Amino acid sequence: MANKIYIKNISRSQIKWRSALVAGLFIICLFIVVPAYANQGLDWLNAKANLGLPRLPDNGFSLGLDLQGGAHLIYQAKTDNIPDKDRADAVEGVRDVIERRVRGGLGVAEPLVQTTRVGNDYRIIVELPGVTDVNQAIKMIGETPVLEFKEENNVPERDLTVAETKQMNDFNLAAEKKAKEALRAVVTGQLDFASAALQYSDDIQSKNNSGDLGFISADVFPELYTWAKTRKDGETGDFLIKSAGGYNIVKRISQREGEKTVSSTNLSNLEYNVARILVATKQKTDIVPPKESWKTTGLSGKQLKRAEVTENTQTGQIQVALNFDDEGTKLFSEITTRNVNKPVAIFLDGQPISIPKVNEPILNGSAVISGGFTLLEAKQLSQRLNSGALPVPVEMLSQEKVDATLGADSLARSFKAGIAGLILVMVFMALYYRLPGLLSVFSLAMYAVLTLSIFKIIGVTLTLAGIAGFILTIGMAVDANVLVFERLKEELRWGKTLRNASEESFPRAWSSIWDSHMTSLISCFILIWFGSGFIQGFATVLAIGTLVNLFTAYTVTRTIMRLVFPLFKEEGNYLFLGYRRSSAAPVNQSK
Repeated sequence: MANKIYIKNISRSQIKWRSALVAGLFIICLFIVVPAYANQGLDWLNAKANLGLPRLPDNGFSLGLDLQGGAHLIYQAKTDNIPDKDRADAVEGVRDVIERRVRGGLGVAEPLVQTTRVGNDYRIIVELPGVTDVNQAIKMIGETPVLEFKEENNVPERDLTVAETKQMNDFNLAAEKKAKEALRAVVTGQLDFASAALQYSDDIQSKNNSGDLGFISADVFPELYTWAKTRKDGETGDFLIKSAGGYNIVKRISQREGEKTVSSTNLSNLEYNVARILVATKQKTDIVPPKESWKTTGLSGKQLKRAEVTENTQTGQIQVALNFDDEGTKLFSEITTRNVNKPVAIFLDGQPISIPKVNEPILNGSAVISGGFTLLEAKQLSQRLNSGALPVPVEMLSQEKVDATLGADSLARSFKAGIAGLILVMVFMALYYRLPGLLSVFSLAMYAVLTLSIFKIIGVTLTLAGIAGFILTIGMAVDANVLVFERLKEELRWGKTLRNASEESFPRAWSSIWDSHMTSLISCFILIWFGSGFIQGFATVLAIGTLVNLFTAYTVTRTIMRLVFPLFKEEGNYLFLGYRRSSAAPVNQSK
């Protein structure tokens, strides 16, 4: 007995709502990829309706070293004084420290820091996209990791003494007098603004440039901004403006449309170019530094013999075991005795990596850090601890500044190749599959903007290899639609109506689509797990594109076909795959 085919009954209103959601998602993704047009619309709405809508960030895509240039450094780790069994973990700990340093200190979002072994030598390769000051990078990376154990600083922040208060007040009175003298010289014409800035200003960066601060926003210099927005270009203030830094004499130079976020309290996005003469004053923090939350204990990586991952024999939990030398045992005993039921923070390079709580005094120099670690988390913590306990000096082998000119040219060529390939594919689909192929063009466009928006949101670093992966996923997106359309042909040849053939083609092609995409994803995950550098970038882009394609191939294309197909007659329409069902063909609703 033939199996009956059950077609899901979807109303026309449901189809329209789904189509509207797809169109809305397309517009949102398009604005994320190209936010300039969206921001223009938001600015217009804020100006007309006073809505206070925030502007979309326009940070651009994250580009790799081969596309935007930067620094390429190779170090050799000196492991002669480290036991053979500990060398690999020690070098990995140094690699982790270097990565943390370049992310925090240099502001590199996606640095590439990887280790390699050449014979008995361990090398660390560092790629820093966008870094132009190679010497600064070398100085920061070349420092030996510093591991410190700190306890809470319960000492209250002290107030100024009577003498310190008098000193601060006297200084500020003298500053006010100096500021009034400078203002008088400017207002009376005794000195022009540039000369007065050179003579009186305490702003080192601007005094030699006629006091020019550049363009300012309300977020950075609120007092100066408030004054400037009510003045004209070229106007100089006739009174002192008090700010956190001291007394200001301000001159407005020009204004422009800025790119800052528009908030409900500041609807204008104007920025003002101002010059100033700053006479600095003193505050309490200039005399008494603010209290630090943690204070040093004298215990450091010098006293830590070893950190290793262990397992609690009773609970089975993963933990990190610490072993100190004789000096460290004594210090750690004193620290834990006075900090029972209190936290003790472990700092690496000035940043806390773990803040465990002391449950009881530890007198034997052996301690464990527990807290529901995964094996990976525990291993990472032990590596960081050992990077301070067993410091591995690094020696520069080579340094290279990569020019971005070739990268920009390569990026332009790759972009043109991707666009050209996408257009050619769209033309082929429209010519070969007629109306379904034309509908798939929108699905491909949806795939492209959705994938690119995900790249931008999660900060995927694009390299030439990654762009190649993206172009490859375009072919996979086409292949998914081809499988659906070929199945649609088969369903029509069985004599089914256009509606039933369309509905049945997707679930019956899905198994093939799923199998091909899952094999690709498995390959991608293997490359991400075992690969490095460009290979990981290629695999990451390919994996994201594959997942997005599973959505667009099945959901987007199907929704569009459901919306459009009812508008056409069932038979004799060459718009559908170039296929005309024979009048003799039976209308068969079963297989």
